Amino acid sequence: MANYWNIPAWLEQEVRERDKRCVYCGIEFTPAKVSKKTAASWEHIINDAKIVTKENIALCCCGCNASKGQKQFSIWLQTPYCQERGINSETIAPIIQEAIKNGL
Repeated sequence: MANYWNIPAWLEQEVRERDKRCVYCGIEFTPAKVSKKTAASWEHIINDAKIVTKENIALCCCGCNASKGQKQFSIWLQTPYCQERGINSETIAPIIQEAIKNGL
């Protein structure tokens, strides 16, 4: 059974176990009723909803997801949002670093 974003239950569980914090800014997730901005949201690392693999699905905070949107990753890293939060290629989670190595 897949969720609303077509992510199979086994993959959703695996990603939730791996990503306890935002893969971009590292903030600890909060329930949406506490703060929508720091709530977990699904992220397709490569902006293609058809790529549903553990290498392309991650959890990030709603703030980072909204900021990144459809931007190319390297361009997003140059934005004031990332610069103000100290988000760069060294501070991001290993799953994102791996995606960059593989040509993100």
